[in-house]
Amino acid sequence: MSDPLERIAAALERIAPPPAPDPDWLAAPAYIWDGKAARPVASFRAPSLDQLKGIERQKRVVAENVARLAQGAAAHDMLLWGSRGMGKSALIRASIIAAQADAPQRVALVQVGTDALSTIPALFAKLAKVERNMLVYLDDLGFDSDHAGPRHLRSWLEGGVEARPANVRLAVTSNRRAIVERHMSEQDDPINPRDAVDDMLALADRFGLSVGFHAASQDDYLAIVDAYADPLGLEWEPGDALEWARRRGARSGRTAWQYVAELAGRAGKAL
Repeated sequence: MSDPLERIAAALERIAPPPAPDPDWLAAPAYIWDGKAARPVASFRAPSLDQLKGIERQKRVVAENVARLAQGAAAHDMLLWGSRGMGKSALIRASIIAAQADAPQRVALVQVGTDALSTIPALFAKLAKVERNMLVYLDDLGFDSDHAGPRHLRSWLEGGVEARPANVRLAVTSNRRAIVERHMSEQDDPINPRDAVDDMLALADRFGLSVGFHAASQDDYLAIVDAYADPLGLEWEPGDALEWARRRGARSGRTAWQYVAELAGRAGKAL
């Protein structure tokens, strides 16, 4: 090699770290994909399905869909959208744990960071070779003004050349049903055609299941507190629980868990 550029390139190849080996895709209950490689997660936590209160319909359809995926039956891609802290992410994790109870090797969860969205086709290529059903999970997804993200997602959902493999389904959580950000000016801005906006908003319709989550009622909030506190043997008062939620400006499953953590701290107990 007489060309200096060739020698430099060869030297860089020698010192570059080798690509990370693939994990054993049959061994762990969950994995995390960072855009370049996957790492196994030996265990992960979630409330039991019985502890998730105030979302009975959502719990039934999501858990049933994940069970179908685990069994190798027809299952839907899922969009879980709506109020913050109402159990969207917890329900995904709880449903996977429930589906793994009898046959852990049938299904696994693969969480993808939103910053690794463009690398999902590479992940799909790896998962297509695995004899295990996989739920690829994108948490708190939102594209703001990036139109490339929704186009990629639509292609994966609708059978484009980079569509997800048959053993893979997508689960997406978002605070908005439309996923993309909207502005009040869109209604009056002639530069933003209505057809384009409607096309972006229609992305949610590409999911077989689009499940809404709404703010908890007072009764639901107290039921969630009880479901978390009772197994831990923690005593509590409804008025105190409601005051905790009032000070935080929200009644939700997340607020309820934070209150239970406070109760455990007062009682000198670990969670």
